[in-house]
Amino acid sequence: MSSVETILSQIPGDSLTGLRQADRLWQSLRANTTPIPLVIETTAEPLGNADWDVVVAGGTLGIFIAAALVQQGWRVAVIERGMLRGRDQEWNISRPELNALAELQLLTTGEIERAIGTEYNPVRIQFHGGKPFWVRDVLNIGVAPTILLETLKIRFLAAGGKLLEKTPFARAIIHPDGVTVATTTTNIAPGAAGGAGGAAAYASHQDGGSGPTLKTRLFIDAMGHFSPIVRQARQGQKPDGVCLVVGTCAQGFPNNDTGDLMVSITPVQNQCQYFWEAFPARDGRTTYLFTYADTHPERPSLEALFADYFRLLPEYQNVTLDQLEFRRALFGFFPSYRQSPLRSPWDRLIFVGDSSALQSPLSFGGFGALLRHLPRLSTGINEALEKDLLSQRPLAQLMPYQPNISVTWLFQRTMSVGMKQKIDPDGINNLLSGVFDCMEQLGEPVIKPFLQDKVQFGGLFQTLMLMSVQRPELGLKIMPQVGLFPLVDWMQHGFNLGVYSLLDRFASVVAPSVAHLSPSGQYYFHRWLEGWKYGSGGDGTDKI
Repeated sequence: MSSVETILSQIPGDSLTGLRQADRLWQSLRANTTPIPLVIETTAEPLGNADWDVVVAGGTLGIFIAAALVQQGWRVAVIERGMLRGRDQEWNISRPELNALAELQLLTTGEIERAIGTEYNPVRIQFHGGKPFWVRDVLNIGVAPTILLETLKIRFLAAGGKLLEKTPFARAIIHPDGVTVATTTTNIAPGAAGGAGGAAAYASHQDGGSGPTLKTRLFIDAMGHFSPIVRQARQGQKPDGVCLVVGTCAQGFPNNDTGDLMVSITPVQNQCQYFWEAFPARDGRTTYLFTYADTHPERPSLEALFADYFRLLPEYQNVTLDQLEFRRALFGFFPSYRQSPLRSPWDRLIFVGDSSALQSPLSFGGFGALLRHLPRLSTGINEALEKDLLSQRPLAQLMPYQPNISVTWLFQRTMSVGMKQKIDPDGINNLLSGVFDCMEQLGEPVIKPFLQDKVQFGGLFQTLMLMSVQRPELGLKIMPQVGLFPLVDWMQHGFNLGVYSLLDRFASVVAPSVAHLSPSGQYYFHRWLEGWKYGSGGDGTDKI
């Protein structure tokens, strides 16, 4: 048996089966053989009276927007493929981002505190051959999803919401005045319990017979990256980038109360630059190996990546494998698209969470990306429901272009290597060391927004200027690696980032004029203001 088979077969939950299920999906994505489902249809026949204002498919992240909407008085139902409980592994986030749940009055401060399993500081950033950089209060809170979701579920049900567990989405028919959502029943299969990514979770259930049918004014898809609705909307489009992730939670490590946000210990190998993350957890210490790549057919499998993880883990954590007691295995792949966020091609349907592709191509999406947009989405969807602006065009305003996210595509490109590309094996490490050295000199107001998917024009401009003075050779080395088109594309998004920053600064001047607009005009104006704020990295962060 290989090291991967030996170790994973000893972990409860049949993680090896789940890993191989995820690998089959990863293989189909690389081979471009993933089937395109037909689950959304349209009809000119009116629906008539709807039983619900909102139906949300996908409970793990969908329960957050559902709870926000039911609190505002809407009739909301959630359908969940399995049982709504979350995974055992903590979600990592910072406290200000987590406090959004209290600000929206979804949970009390005490309920949030009970869900926090770990808290640590600082977190390290270091690249092979370079010095460490230390940052405080970034992804330093470990939240127990089981506790958080159970508390939120109780609140949601008490407010009048409806939760249908073990009830997968089957198909939907969009009428001029509503949506008919058909479901099935399911049996939870024994695989993929340890999977970290939606790929494993999506393959871990077996559909059974027909379930209830729900009639709603608005349908929200929160089923994640591998939602059948997303696959139909994208019509076989291959991701422009993928983040592959494997890891474990284990006991037996030397005592360490700090975290690693992004660390590399090797040069490029197997046409991949490997990065590591590590966090204290309630059950030990969680360590991840991740890499940015494309969907080339020759890219490694997740199982092969796991073999490298176990080979390099002793060097990374200064420990031998036989010292460790592995409690959980974590794995997944996270696609990202330049054409993001995903705007629904249908009326009365909107994407939320990972389905929407609102996250940065540098991040894994999920909980943090959802919480960032939750205040904006709950406000916008509430206004769309109040004013009955539920056709494709007004709902598209809830998925705004964000130049501060689009500029990060170049960063993702500089951290990945083409399968046939030849570059300096330490080139990526040297570049990242130089970039973070400049950001460290400029201070936390520059470095923290970058690490929290809130890139700002001021910080980006200052970093580029300092690099051009101190490390001009790094910019020259980037050009042949990334190519001309990505550079030109990046400059366009960088310019737009500056424009959005200016518009956001002057938003308070033009905001009073909204009172003179029609109800629909007010809706569009509010979405523009939010787009400028979020698109310039101004949400919850002081501008520089």
